[in-house]
Amino acid sequence: MSASSIAVIQPRSAVLSRVLDYVELTKPRIAVLELVVVLAAGVVATWGQPQPAVLLQAMAGTLLVAASASAANQWLERRQDARMARTADRPLPAGRLSGLQAIVFSAVCLLGGGLELAWFVSATCASWALLTWVLYVLAYTPLKTASVINTAVGAIAGALPVLIGWTAVGGELDRRAAALMLMLFLWQFPHFMAIAWLYRRDYAQAGYQMLTVIEPTGRRAGRQAVLAALALIPVSIVPLLGAPGLGSLLYVVGAAVLGIGYLLAAALFWHKATELRARLLLRASLVYLPTMLVMLMLAPWI
Repeated sequence: MSASSIAVIQPRSAVLSRVLDYVELTKPRIAVLELVVVLAAGVVATWGQPQPAVLLQAMAGTLLVAASASAANQWLERRQDARMARTADRPLPAGRLSGLQAIVFSAVCLLGGGLELAWFVSATCASWALLTWVLYVLAYTPLKTASVINTAVGAIAGALPVLIGWTAVGGELDRRAAALMLMLFLWQFPHFMAIAWLYRRDYAQAGYQMLTVIEPTGRRAGRQAVLAALALIPVSIVPLLGAPGLGSLLYVVGAAVLGIGYLLAAALFWHKATELRARLLLRASLVYLPTMLVMLMLAPWI
């Protein structure tokens, strides 16, 4: 390989590395989940007759706002991230991006996403996205070092994307919207309790006031997981109550089966909090929500 070829490859590698660092700032897995929630809400709100162009605009704006929130979150938590093994290699604590770069990136994404939603979708939709950003960045993030209620606040922020998708297509905020929001809210407790148990030592070292740090036996975390999973079973059936077609019945059966499975995983964790059972609960949570959302979207066409 010639020296000129090496010189070309190195800048490209540096550019790609920088791009990947900015992608990591956005917490892409969380962003993708939010997009699926927005899409599912838009489909359910219109009984399976969504408005593709509007939903695409809503998802694009949501993606930018979510990216902004994640970048701001990582800037605020850069010192705590440096103390935890699982986050020490993130772009900010590792020094690959500066604080100023993260702030500028967050501001640009927030402005772009807000304008996208307000201009191409609706001011109401943009307002819900902004409220989600505020709760996640200005309430949930600082509360993590102050109080165990941070989990509940974070769960509210995690449920609000339902309203972004719902209002994007002009859906009336009815019991189905409330049930879908509550479903997202409840799902997060078993999911996060499993994560909080697995990384309780990291959280303690960083000074986070998680339930598994305050009460390290895992009993209270397990109890919260069980109560939330139990409540999910009836709540998850409401979004398609009264919908026409066989899809509603199939959805109810599927929701019950998934809900019972999620509850059993939570109960095992409550009975005895171990790393194996926490990982089982985490996997159950990652199966439950995407499957439920896909079933919700497909039910009107079955």
